[in-house]
Amino acid sequence: MTKSTFLFASLSLAATVALTGCNAFRVYTIDLPQGTPLTTQQASQIQVGMSMNQVLYLLGSPALRDTLAPNRWDYIYDYTAGTDGKRQKKANIKNASQYLSIYFDNQGRVARIDGRDSLPAQR
Repeated sequence: MTKSTFLFASLSLAATVALTGCNAFRVYTIDLPQGTPLTTQQASQIQVGMSMNQVLYLLGSPALRDTLAPNRWDYIYDYTAGTDGKRQKKANIKNASQYLSIYFDNQGRVARIDGRDSLPAQR
């Protein structure tokens, strides 16, 4: 291998390694919603005394069902804007700042609801 070929190969390798970390070549990233997006209108339908099946019908499956606390359902929502979300100027929602926790009594009826104030009025 000649000296100029070795130099060219070394520079090519260094340039390739340096450019792999650049975001300039990233073409598209997806929006990443995680959890159940709820609104205050949906949460207001849930009332104390409702059964687990009624809550399941109105809100769908909860994001978290803790095996150590089976009488608590948590609906959480996180969102990371991708290419489309950034174009539409959608804000990221992190650390489960939008959540709804529903507590049931031993008969499977809603006893308490937390987190309604963390939900947006509309999507």
